[in-house]
Amino acid sequence: MKAGRTKAGSQRYHCKRCQRTYTPEPKASGYEETVRQQAVRLVADGMNYRRAARQLGVNHQSVINWVNAAVAQLPAAPLPNQVAVIEMDELYTFVERKKRSLRDDVG
Repeated sequence: MKAGRTKAGSQRYHCKRCQRTYTPEPKASGYEETVRQQAVRLVADGMNYRRAARQLGVNHQSVINWVNAAVAQLPAAPLPNQVAVIEMDELYTFVERKKRSLRDDVG
């Protein structure tokens, strides 16, 4: 006999004899790979996560997860050539304020 539907929309059945609930032809859940690739492409082109999600009709956290997964699959960046000599100048910059105020000098 029928026993409702799955989140993906497939019909569920319940067997009276063995008391088993099953789905004979389950539908795939989740988003298609083309939607995932398109989201990664939009973010790579400069669109922010929420706008890309709104355009595709998905949750922004899903877009973030897809981009993070795509970044994790990228090969490691090549190391730059080892530098043998480093040149530095002798510039000294003072960032803090003076320790005493002008009122201390007046009195």
